[in-house]
Amino acid sequence: MANGNDNTTHFGYETVNTAEKQGRVRDVFDSVASNYDLMNDLMSLGSHRLWKAFTLARTGLRPGDAALDVAGGTGDLTAGMARQVGAQGRVIHTDINMAMLAEGRDRLLDKGLSANIRSLQVNAEKLPFTDGSMNCVTIAFGLRNVTDKQAALNEMARVLKPGGRLLVLEFSKPVLKWLEPLYDAYSFRVLPALGKLVAGDADSYKYLAESIRMHPDQETLANMMRAAGLEDCRYHNLSGGIVALHIGYRY
Repeated sequence: MANGNDNTTHFGYETVNTAEKQGRVRDVFDSVASNYDLMNDLMSLGSHRLWKAFTLARTGLRPGDAALDVAGGTGDLTAGMARQVGAQGRVIHTDINMAMLAEGRDRLLDKGLSANIRSLQVNAEKLPFTDGSMNCVTIAFGLRNVTDKQAALNEMARVLKPGGRLLVLEFSKPVLKWLEPLYDAYSFRVLPALGKLVAGDADSYKYLAESIRMHPDQETLANMMRAAGLEDCRYHNLSGGIVALHIGYRY
């Protein structure tokens, strides 16, 4: 989302030219792709698997349905949805970052999941899919890295079928006040140190911590989903609001 004018946006706490952010984000994920899943396990103490399972339990998908995983990265949600839609269904696994997409495609192949999955390099702000073509669209821990979040939400809403739903799983704002100082200390001290130790890259994890703080809070994101034309928008706070799952429907 632009920062005061149409030509600047946030890259973590830094204000950058809008045209520059996509390349800066690409560099971050080129750096972290090979260690992404390991770092997720370490950073969240395995909780990301529970958050994703909670999300998958709310896709509403049935055998034969079509689903889209935006910013699908290493493919955890893609894999779950592929099992839900079965052999007669289809799941499109997308990411704007080729290194992340390749990691995800390889992991999906290793799991024996490829027959009903297609991996595509796609910009969330310009989805190359027809209106009303998907029963469910998901984006997990990717929206905060998108330059124009409202444009991406508009696109994800556009491709939903009537009755379809959008699931946005993302870091959010803690609702327990006592969590905030602990969360800040962990985010800005532990995560960069962990990134340097495991991935040899402290700066990327510093950006990731900053990008979480710049992301819209729960109510703001729900209102952005409503602005995209979605209805019955609601959210579930997970881990005290450190993460939230937003759900909106296309009727």
